[in-house]
Amino acid sequence: MTTTEQIATRAALLDRLAGIVGAGNVLTAPRTTRRFTRGFRYGSGPVAAVVRPGSLVELWRVLNAAVAAGRAVILQAANTGLTGGSTPWGEDYDREIVLISVMRLAGIHKLGQGEQVLCLPGATLDALEKTLRPLGREPHSVIGSSCIGASVLGGVCNNSGGALIRRGPAYTELSLYAEVRGDGSVAVATNLGHELGDDPETILARVEQGDLPAPAPTDAWASDRDYHNHVRQIDAETPARFNADPRRLREVAGCAGKLAVFAVRLDTFEAEPDTAVFYIGSNDPAELTTIRRQMLGAFDSLPIAGEYIHRDAYDIAARYGKDTFLFIQKLGTDRMPALFSAKARVDALTERLGLGTTISDRIAQGLARLMPHHLPKRMDDYRDRYEHHLLLRMGGSGIAEARALLSGMFPSAGGDFFECTADEGKAAFLHRFAVAGAANRYRAIHASEVEDIMALDIALRRNDRDWVETLPPDIESRIAHKLYYGHFFCHVFHQDYVVKKGHDPIALEHEMWALLDRRGAEYPAEHNVGHLYKAKPQLADFYRGLDPTNSLNPGIGQTSKNCGWH
Repeated sequence: MTTTEQIATRAALLDRLAGIVGAGNVLTAPRTTRRFTRGFRYGSGPVAAVVRPGSLVELWRVLNAAVAAGRAVILQAANTGLTGGSTPWGEDYDREIVLISVMRLAGIHKLGQGEQVLCLPGATLDALEKTLRPLGREPHSVIGSSCIGASVLGGVCNNSGGALIRRGPAYTELSLYAEVRGDGSVAVATNLGHELGDDPETILARVEQGDLPAPAPTDAWASDRDYHNHVRQIDAETPARFNADPRRLREVAGCAGKLAVFAVRLDTFEAEPDTAVFYIGSNDPAELTTIRRQMLGAFDSLPIAGEYIHRDAYDIAARYGKDTFLFIQKLGTDRMPALFSAKARVDALTERLGLGTTISDRIAQGLARLMPHHLPKRMDDYRDRYEHHLLLRMGGSGIAEARALLSGMFPSAGGDFFECTADEGKAAFLHRFAVAGAANRYRAIHASEVEDIMALDIALRRNDRDWVETLPPDIESRIAHKLYYGHFFCHVFHQDYVVKKGHDPIALEHEMWALLDRRGAEYPAEHNVGHLYKAKPQLADFYRGLDPTNSLNPGIGQTSKNCGWH
């Protein structure tokens, strides 16, 4: 096809798309498409258009138009992923891309008394938390992804993890989606468990309106119901959870954008009314291992959450996560998505003006320096005394179980614990949350001194006792700072490395993968392969089975970007 013919067909497609969603919702100028075509941390590339449908029927029609025109399609929700999986990646695709943003489709329907919900593509975790809070219920994940505006469907499509030990990763077998079949046709699959008819547009309109008849009895799961048993298997030689776990690859669950998802049906969970937080410090990692194995293997009541922070991560977060901590402490998590959105707009403006993208970070950091110290004294005392910190939230009868175990273990030669006041407990978990963005802030402030952040999230085997990483001297010499933190009881660790100036972070990461392979770790654990990681054969086969023409999100997991997987 000549350039003239390409332009003509593109113009015809854009006219068709504008006829479906309105011209104002078909974006083509770089200034308007930037926030959609650049990833939260990685990823960018050109698109023929960004299309913003305002209904599920419009989404269906846009998808059909783009596929019929021979374009690849990327469906994008909140664009908060950390591995570049919901944006284009480079310019080496064999056809143009139409990126469909689904964030206008934000409906949430309560089912029954809120025991389950049906979420549309643009529904966010933050909105779901707000919907469930008056009912005394919670989604599978609270604080974390919800604070940056992440979508519910994005979590399901990526088998994303969470900090709550009893609930496991986002998962459902009840969904409504479209697939591109081997002959190039687009078809709707209705697995929500509701009788909704046969016509695709009628089905989609009814779901969006919440016109849902009582569901039929089903054995299908709307969450990972077995995870609380699975995580207790402390002598198993496999990780408790990771994105590519074949146990939880099913239709939309783990599809990574290889299906066009219209709705998912999910379980919700009763909020624990009675909780307590224990703060444990130790210089002996074996003590924390003992706590983990005893609580998972012998306790009647599983912990609600158990989060690990290394002293170095504690220090970086105390300085470079201070403004995040104070913002949430004073204003709550509800306003965090708006804050992240505002930061993105400011960064886009300063970049267009040739001022770079770090001004917002520098302003925030300057303001943080003027604020008083924010961490409780007992936490700071433990920082001085202990290298390893474990934050433990227990509920119900588990409080007494934990109190008895910890009182019998501590004080020891290597560690100690205290039971937090309500304010200390909130501060401890807020500080752990602030670690996640602290490395990025450090990079922005010290851009002239560091090359980049290399971020790994890894899942160790459930039976691993030696969980503290020791790096070879050659690798250690290229790293300025290491931030270790994570979901200790699930053995999922976030490992952020601030790479010194002049060293290649990608090459270093590949060397790290080899070390992880030797440890029997799985990676990524909860952020999915995106475009950074190579999908292992079983995962790549799963993608091919879902999308035989490679029309949707081509190139994910470093697979082929070409039509038909060629």
